[in-house]
Amino acid sequence: MKVKVILKNVEQPVLEYIEPVLLSDATIKERKEKVLQRMQQRKLDAIVIYADMEHASNFEYLCGFVPRFEEALLVLHLNKSFLLLGNEVLGMAKHSRLLSKAIHVPQFSLPDQPLEGYRSLSSYLEEAEITSGMKIGVVGWKKLSYISDRTFDVPHYIVEALLQNQTDLVNATDIFIGDNGARTINNVNEIRHYEYGQVLAANGMLEAMNALEEGKTEREIASLMEKDGQRHSVVTVCSFGQRFENANIYPGVKKAQIGDELSMTVGYKGGLSSRAGYLVKQADELREEVRDYIDVLAGPYFSAIAVWLEQIHVGMTGQELYHQIEQVLPKEKYRWSLNPGHLCADEEWLCSPVKQDSTVKLENGMLFQIDIIPSLQGYAKASCENGIVLADNHLRKEIQRQDPDMWKRFCERRQYIENVLNIKLNPDVMPLSSSVAYLRPYLLNKNEAFCISKD
Repeated sequence: MKVKVILKNVEQPVLEYIEPVLLSDATIKERKEKVLQRMQQRKLDAIVIYADMEHASNFEYLCGFVPRFEEALLVLHLNKSFLLLGNEVLGMAKHSRLLSKAIHVPQFSLPDQPLEGYRSLSSYLEEAEITSGMKIGVVGWKKLSYISDRTFDVPHYIVEALLQNQTDLVNATDIFIGDNGARTINNVNEIRHYEYGQVLAANGMLEAMNALEEGKTEREIASLMEKDGQRHSVVTVCSFGQRFENANIYPGVKKAQIGDELSMTVGYKGGLSSRAGYLVKQADELREEVRDYIDVLAGPYFSAIAVWLEQIHVGMTGQELYHQIEQVLPKEKYRWSLNPGHLCADEEWLCSPVKQDSTVKLENGMLFQIDIIPSLQGYAKASCENGIVLADNHLRKEIQRQDPDMWKRFCERRQYIENVLNIKLNPDVMPLSSSVAYLRPYLLNKNEAFCISKD
């Protein structure tokens, strides 16, 4: 399936301002029940969930907080739970959304902090009722079954301590992510919770795009993507010209120049927004050898974005979506290497059912990031990343009933995509921000954007 892409004057998406929504007690209870059910299916006596700042989402899914700069473990039995926490996070135990007994583990703290009360980690695990003969699921942040179910992505000293307690260990991260992961499906409260981060990212990106001018520095533009003091889910990107000079990945003092390649990304809990293209107003400001950028790369890429949005729906398999993109944007030619679409949640990339041979069906409540990354030698990248949630007729009615304001936003965003950008969305697609599919390939031209021709 191919669509005709044109570049023309279009109205910009609106900036949206919404309040954050916390997860309800009912949602936390539902999450726990989903995890316990999967534990029972796996015949596990308990699971041990590891967390540090970069790998805390499975822990946060149940507890509601992350251990910030320390390490932590959540030990979940079928009828009780324990939080093993370091010096500075120990006080968070009383705020945990999952009622748990706190155990102070000083070695989970920062280097050279006091180790008062220090014991072996195996003894702390024994206090958390991890004992000989139990079958224990270890939860890190990756499924490693393609290696073996006895391969673990948590620190060795923790695995070693578990083995000292004479337990039978298996990797159980797939309880949370993957084909039947508890975290891959979201209820209405969770969708609204994550929508806030999607809107923050989209607003920041639109404001940054509109502020682009010759002579502005990367830091000036990147500062506009900082929103509400919220923690980022990825490193913020604002790069003019050649990226990664001197191995630097952060916005710097480089000034925007006409003809520069540009890449910008910002992410928050719930998803990210990313754009890439050229710092020009029109094609004749480009180097002669890349003046066909629209025809060669950016246009075909936007066609793939449109097809993705028109075709994705509840019930299709991951391989069906994969091959839809392969047809319109052949991998061999456009050299995209990652999955053309993935799930997101507290982290930017949760997992992905969109694979070449995936028979996994796309389900109600899945939060998707539109992530297709073409690459042609000599040309700037093209990027138009934002997120959507899949909702069939039943879930759409639930959204209308439980959160009519969010439902109104979904309808308004769909109207913009269909009536302004001329992309005919599948009814199951609920855009999570106003900027979904809004792409300006020439980023100094604040009026023109891609849309689909009606002809």
